[in-house]
Amino acid sequence: MRPEVLAMPERLAPHRVTVIAPSPVSMFNLAMPEMLFGKVEADGRPGYEVVVCTAEPGPVPTTGGLDLYVPHGLDAVRQADTVVVAGTGAPFEPDPRIVAAVRQAAADGKRIASICTGAFQLAEAGLLHGRRATTYWAHADEMRKRYPHVDLRADVLYVQDGPILTSSGYAAGIDLCLHLIRTDYGAAVANEVARRALVAPVRPGGQTQFTQTPLPPERGTACADTRGWAMRNLDKPLTLTDLARHAGVSVRTLTRRFHAESGVSPLQWLLHQRIERAKELLETTTLSMDQLAAACGLGTADSLRAHLVRRTGLTPSAYRAQFSRHGTAPQTAA
Repeated sequence: MRPEVLAMPERLAPHRVTVIAPSPVSMFNLAMPEMLFGKVEADGRPGYEVVVCTAEPGPVPTTGGLDLYVPHGLDAVRQADTVVVAGTGAPFEPDPRIVAAVRQAAADGKRIASICTGAFQLAEAGLLHGRRATTYWAHADEMRKRYPHVDLRADVLYVQDGPILTSSGYAAGIDLCLHLIRTDYGAAVANEVARRALVAPVRPGGQTQFTQTPLPPERGTACADTRGWAMRNLDKPLTLTDLARHAGVSVRTLTRRFHAESGVSPLQWLLHQRIERAKELLETTTLSMDQLAAACGLGTADSLRAHLVRRTGLTPSAYRAQFSRHGTAPQTAA
């Protein structure tokens, strides 16, 4: 059966993302939102409008010793749907103007995110008080010392706690941006953006929809061929023995290597990928729940439902309705 592709929900205007550049700002942090959000298209139109702003418009020093010209001031925050605070080389000196701007944005109900050391601006604004959060691991102890009421998770890539999101250092900002895209437009769009940007759509250490504590990132390639083979055969009832046979090692050796590289067991990783495949099929096809469960290797509609509710808090029908509202997908057996 050839699945019928469903259109993404129509938006009247692009989602507005304002990126705040504290001084001295990380150029890499600034580049990530524009690079990823700028590749999102919904029904042939841009999915996001990205604006960079700073406390003092004009030349902004960077951690690389260059100056970037930023013409927009913090007034741009008022027009944002999502505010992203980039990392800075002076994390322990939060700019009071930025602190006030993000505090007001949160009070106005906007979604607030930070990359790397940008979390210190959010903490100073009181937005992380009693919340789960993360930041660059090298500054985790300082974060705990300065803001003891933050529930700091220093061993994760990024964390979402309600409307507040924080990511750890450097490339974890990519995972954060993809998570935001996945939240706004679904897994299929986020995966396409990741492919266009030549990054992993969902790293083994990345998060799935609505999950708040990611697994550690991939750290090796010895099992890469077997992981790729498993991804191409998710519809089959793969066992540990099947995976070990493909890798040419014993089950014990496979389990040890897999955990060393991915931070999880082979079967945990496999379940993660099956659920990701199920989410994408729910968004982009009209397969029945039983057909969809079989296509991603989850067996039955009941099994699909149990795993998706545990991972996302949504039933398959609710997930499909949220991300494929203009489709005619069957709602049975969900």
